[in-house]
Amino acid sequence: MIPTELPRLLISWYRNARRDLPWRKTRDAYAVMVSELMLQQTRVETVIPYYRRFLAELPDVAALSRVADDALLKLWQGLGYYRRAAMLKQAAQVIMEKYDGVFPSDYESIRRLPGIGDYTAGAIASIAFGQPRAAVDGNVLRVISRVTDDDRDVFSVSSRRRIAGELESLYPENAASDFTQSLMELGATVCLPNGAPRCDVCPVKTLCLAEKNGTIALRPMKKVQKARKVEKKTLYFLTCNGRIALMRRPGQGVLANLYGFPEDAGFLTPAGIQKRHANWHVSGNALAAKHVFTHLEWHMRWFCAESDQETADFIWVTHPELEQKYPIPTAFSAYRKLADIVKKES
Repeated sequence: MIPTELPRLLISWYRNARRDLPWRKTRDAYAVMVSELMLQQTRVETVIPYYRRFLAELPDVAALSRVADDALLKLWQGLGYYRRAAMLKQAAQVIMEKYDGVFPSDYESIRRLPGIGDYTAGAIASIAFGQPRAAVDGNVLRVISRVTDDDRDVFSVSSRRRIAGELESLYPENAASDFTQSLMELGATVCLPNGAPRCDVCPVKTLCLAEKNGTIALRPMKKVQKARKVEKKTLYFLTCNGRIALMRRPGQGVLANLYGFPEDAGFLTPAGIQKRHANWHVSGNALAAKHVFTHLEWHMRWFCAESDQETADFIWVTHPELEQKYPIPTAFSAYRKLADIVKKES
């Protein structure tokens, strides 16, 4: 069981030691939702400038609900997991249509918004509306598994729900926001993963059974990770008359509906490329790159190429348009090196 003293100790510590983060300066549910979706699988330091820019451009639900998709994705460019941006817009549209633009305050209504799971609904309900709802993510699971020295799989759905229920029974009155955020803060700054917790400065060290029993390194219990699937690709920074070829990716699969560059499956040699694309003139030097998704790795070889004509297969854009208008996923960031090569040679 989770110790009943946990909220008191954590909240007192949090109010004195918390980081100064921009989303902690508001209780606006919209801003909390934006921050929580941005923070999923993304470092705090990375999120801060994106969060500020996003709210400056789209300050409320109404603005987000009507923003053009490409403009939204451009604001999100570099954060990855682009489906989060699409879900944010869908949630805003539901709030406008179903709730007349007023963010719903009850947990179940929040939970039913597109892209909102148990964790994000709990975060919004507790931080924005002061409700005793737990936000149980990997950081919180790690904290609780160590405090209780739990040797079970705390990442299972049943364990998440059990821990959330136990935490919610401990929420103090008028401090829901601080308790939720104190759990997050402890996991992010003190009760760190991979055998590196800062037990010497932990405010709940006296409660921690794993620290007492010498099992910190064993908690939480780790599942064996499956090896990522590897896909090999040949990509092209293809130009014609100073314009660059882009393509809209398919509506399904990785990076769906985003902009990318011409590509072929597998690793091709310059001779192989020339056979496949007779009207392209390909540079002989390949640039190797890799991008790691959660369960997938792309191993890429990039080539500079020039086409004899602008074909209808691609969207042809200028360099300024490429940088300012079209959202390009981080997976394709190697194109910048090739763009510099092309500029130097032209």
